[in-house]
Amino acid sequence: MTAETITADASGTFGLGDLPVHRIGFGAMRLTGSAAFHLGTVSDRARSIAVLRRAVELGVNHIDTAAFYFSSLRSANELINTALAPYADDLVIATKVGPFRDYSGEWGTSSARPDQLRGHVEENLRQLGRDHLDLVYLRRMRQDSIAEHFGALAELREAGLVRHLGVSAIQPRHLTEALEIAPVVSVQNRYALDVPDPQAHELLRMCGERGIAFVPYFAVAGEGAERGAAGSRDDDEVIAVARAHGVSPAQIRTAWTLHQGPHVLAIPGTGNPDHLTENVAAAALRLSQEELERLNALHARAV
Repeated sequence: MTAETITADASGTFGLGDLPVHRIGFGAMRLTGSAAFHLGTVSDRARSIAVLRRAVELGVNHIDTAAFYFSSLRSANELINTALAPYADDLVIATKVGPFRDYSGEWGTSSARPDQLRGHVEENLRQLGRDHLDLVYLRRMRQDSIAEHFGALAELREAGLVRHLGVSAIQPRHLTEALEIAPVVSVQNRYALDVPDPQAHELLRMCGERGIAFVPYFAVAGEGAERGAAGSRDDDEVIAVARAHGVSPAQIRTAWTLHQGPHVLAIPGTGNPDHLTENVAAAALRLSQEELERLNALHARAV
């Protein structure tokens, strides 16, 4: 079996609430250019549309996006709408609200207020061409409590604008807080092989016990990801395991992520069709116990 013939179903399936998805999905942030947001080179629109269509052809049925994923000329949501509408019945599109940017690309200095979240949800609906959103994450922006913000999203869920809710960039206590308000189907936090985040381990455990999906972001990109870096320094252990399998270090990082539990999903993103094929092919990688122990030791050293 070659990388070109491997599809996302090799990763297995997990449910975002009542919506089953393959555990290897697609992150849309880099569709707009070579790096995050206004940094780097603007993407070729036709190429980005082709990447999205190829992702679906390869069995990807979980796409992660946001209205604030836009560069000077490109909007991830608009690209998704153009490429994939009318949407397949099994395609799940997750988006997030909380952070916001003005039309010049400048970030707001704080999170959106709870009373502004409906407008943010409606903007995602408009851009995606949907009458409801499958999954909306509340991305925490340093709030001590998320109760008021999450409660506002819970009201939109009751109104039928949102099907399922998730939380992002949280601490374990915030998951407990959210679950007291409404069901949570997914947690999206920073979690990577060589990036320290001790609280992510507790969230990983809590999600597994509760049947909640855990969806790491920047699992491949490394420390500079939020500033727009395209990659990370690869440890000798990662390189050695990659060579043993004849794959790239990025594929090993994705495979390691999927090996962290059946409830763990991966959403690697790219605007490159060759990288897309590699990302999906990582779904079929099976790491040996010895390889996992070596990589887990690397992760423990990072933490």
